[in-house]
Amino acid sequence: MTTVELDTPHGQARAHLQPADEPIAAMVLGHGAAGGAESKDLVAVTGVVRSEGVSVALVEQPYRVAGRRSPAPARQLDAAWKAVVEELMGEVFRGLPLIVGGRSLGARVACRTAAETDAVAVLCLAFPLQPPRRSGGSPAPSRLDELDAVSVPMLVVQGERDRFGIPPATATRTVVRVAGDHRLKTDPGAVGDAVRQWLRSVVGEAAPAASRH
Repeated sequence: MTTVELDTPHGQARAHLQPADEPIAAMVLGHGAAGGAESKDLVAVTGVVRSEGVSVALVEQPYRVAGRRSPAPARQLDAAWKAVVEELMGEVFRGLPLIVGGRSLGARVACRTAAETDAVAVLCLAFPLQPPRRSGGSPAPSRLDELDAVSVPMLVVQGERDRFGIPPATATRTVVRVAGDHRLKTDPGAVGDAVRQWLRSVVGEAAPAASRH
């Protein structure tokens, strides 16, 4: 694994690069709000993805690199993410079809920027569909619109007891439930298996794009 520091409009980000031997695509993944690139689901997915011939970059947002616990505002997260993806796709992943994704907060960022990054598919791990209702408070708004705005194939892997809820499947959005809650720690193998099955269909469609470069 190679770790690189990347400049963004909101400070330095960090990317942990794990290339496949003969890559047919690239996947860039973001972390959750309070966790980093070492979360069990991201680690499990990275292993599976690389075994399928897809290079991986695990990206740490600038607020994490700077040692802050609280996430930056959405516009800053999105801008930093786009800057990182642009640099990776212009250098180490040049010419490869791009799949973006992440867990929780990282999944939201990937969805909001999917069109601008020219992603061919999106992977969401534990998408935080609707924040749990606080005692005495009104229900928080759903974030389903962020998922619905994605027009390319998407996989959502959600713990069956996720307190944020489970989004509906659509013609382009596959939703797989696995044991566990929002942390997706109960059965990382099931998470990896779900990604493997979906990835093979996505890469099969996306791979010819790499041969045109």
